[in-house]
Amino acid sequence: MSKEENTTQQSNPTQEDDEPDDWDKRIFSTGCADENAKLTDCYFDKKDWRACKKEMEIFRACWKKHNNDTRTSTKDA
Repeated sequence: MSKEENTTQQSNPTQEDDEPDDWDKRIFSTGCADENAKLTDCYFDKKDWRACKKEMEIFRACWKKHNNDTRTSTKDA
């Protein structure tokens, strides 16, 4: 890293935003944000949805429990 790049990075620190954005608000409104995060993390780690069947079933159960299947017009396959 050059001296100029180092100086630029120090004078413009990245600002973190702790406020939930529209996507976060939408996920939180489902009541299944934790289950969604675990499912997403599983897929990120394993890169294969088939390896995340347990997390998917937990998410589906939460989704149905909060009546999100009727709210979003989803159907069981």
